[in-house]
Amino acid sequence: MEAISQVTGRAIPYGARNVDTDIIIPARWLKTITREGLGKGAFESVRAQPGNVFDDPAFAGAPILLAGDNFGCGSSREHAAWAMLDLGIRALIAPSFSDIFSGNAVKNGILPIVLPQTAIDRLMEVAREGHAIDIDLETQTVTTPFQDRFAFDIDPFRKTCLMGGLDEIALTLERRDAIASFESRRATAQGWLATGTREYGETP
Repeated sequence: MEAISQVTGRAIPYGARNVDTDIIIPARWLKTITREGLGKGAFESVRAQPGNVFDDPAFAGAPILLAGDNFGCGSSREHAAWAMLDLGIRALIAPSFSDIFSGNAVKNGILPIVLPQTAIDRLMEVAREGHAIDIDLETQTVTTPFQDRFAFDIDPFRKTCLMGGLDEIALTLERRDAIASFESRRATAQGWLATGTREYGETP
């Protein structure tokens, strides 16, 4: 996945609470066998409403989404994170997230940031006024051009994965030498496992 250390740009001032994964990406879009193109179905029911923020040209290409409490609740579909990424979202800011959604977001290179509602309200104001927001993962801060500065916490392991662009496959490959060494020793000591056969009386 693509590494992330800093996200700067306009933020979509969505702000809705209890947004479940079916709102993020409706079930009918889950039939796809690829991640590409899911952005077209992202927030489909919301975008069906006139004047919605997702289709506002002012927020086209915005890499940050501001949301309300309990974002990403509902089913555990990873498609929700894929759809957000295909929409161009690299960071989410909300008072709280569903645990499963938050994990899926990180594994796909999206930074979920938890801030209090008062901070979200202020960022919503800045976003509506058309100003950019800056997120620095290294210093764990969200800042605005008006000297607003909000610090956020993040699990150290998640931070390492995001900044290093490490998904589960990449993390496994970092241990390739240890894995190869283990497999070599196992093949020598238990060669019968590779062939699936064992001589009568031979102990495992």
